[in-house]
Amino acid sequence: MGRREQILDTAAGLFAARGFHGVSIADLGAACGISGPAIYKHFASKDAVLAEMLVSISEELLRLGRERVAAHDDPADALRALVDRHTDFALRQRSLIVVQDRDWESLPGDAREQVRTLQRAYVDLWAAQLQRRHPGTGLDRARAMAHVAFGLLNSTPHSVLLPEDAMRELLSSMALAALGVEAAVAHAG
Repeated sequence: MGRREQILDTAAGLFAARGFHGVSIADLGAACGISGPAIYKHFASKDAVLAEMLVSISEELLRLGRERVAAHDDPADALRALVDRHTDFALRQRSLIVVQDRDWESLPGDAREQVRTLQRAYVDLWAAQLQRRHPGTGLDRARAMAHVAFGLLNSTPHSVLLPEDAMRELLSSMALAALGVEAAVAHAG
């Protein structure tokens, strides 16, 4: 992990624990093992750290989502792949979910608009597969279905009460049920 990535990862944990305004540049530097001012070699400001953190995860979710959809002709398979990827994100990046929920208003306006644009595209990626899976479903309903699944999956900062494998299975199966998609059947080999 490079220094920029270390700063972003550390900042996500600190912002999730204390809130964006509860963390100073000095705190962030100390947690990274460098001086606070050394952060400015990598980021123009603490706002820039928050912006890159939330823009980059939104870009990654959209990019990987598009890859998952492109790899599957069947919409049910595409939705299973999307749920699998988002479940992985939700279990491994809980601090980013907390930061986005709690510190959204602290995000600079241009970054907020960029994140919104990326997230709309991500929702529409899911909605398109839902419309293919459930012919006759309107776009607004398909978007609402995607948001319901995100709400369930993004509950991980508050809901992880089971070992990771059991939690992954529970989240995936419930999200797929909410989307009207059967879980994949494991084949005995």
